[in-house]
Amino acid sequence: MKYLIVGLGNPGLDYYNTRHNIGYRVLDFLVGKSGISFTDKRYGFRSEIRHKGKTLILVKPTTFMNLSGKAVNYYLQKEKITVEKMLIIVDDIALPFGTIRIKTRGGSGGHNGLQNIQDTIGDLNYNRLRFGIGNEFHQGSQTNYVLGEWSDEEKKNLEPKLIVACDAILQFPLIGIERTMNFYNNK
Repeated sequence: MKYLIVGLGNPGLDYYNTRHNIGYRVLDFLVGKSGISFTDKRYGFRSEIRHKGKTLILVKPTTFMNLSGKAVNYYLQKEKITVEKMLIIVDDIALPFGTIRIKTRGGSGGHNGLQNIQDTIGDLNYNRLRFGIGNEFHQGSQTNYVLGEWSDEEKKNLEPKLIVACDAILQFPLIGIERTMNFYNNK
């Protein structure tokens, strides 16, 4: 059984260490733990993990954040995966740093990447793992904050949060989204 795990972000070294690229960072951490790597494919960097009889197709879209729907739709179709077996990893300024919230449906919350996915696939009922990046910015400087690099304090505390996010990703295909949500939303 296959699952699509998509980490949102922007390609290129200029964006790699930014808060907005947490989706990329989570998948890079997961792949690094597995000893495999990503391959540059159509609309994204792709990797594949087998975990306890499940196949996880990991994708980091190269369409840039605001056009993420193009890559998501392509891989849903190409891999013949239903929306229910997809998980999107995304940054969220409404959550404190490192907080994880898993949801099964909902709006974009003002996130352009999620909005583009919803517009492209025509569905609000998809799974998402929201990774809190905090909101330590002054009014009017949200873009600079989101596209800014992690603070030294955040860098020191990022790895344990990445571990929790990766554990949640690996549990999703094994125990289902509801149980994963119930367990990890309380951490």
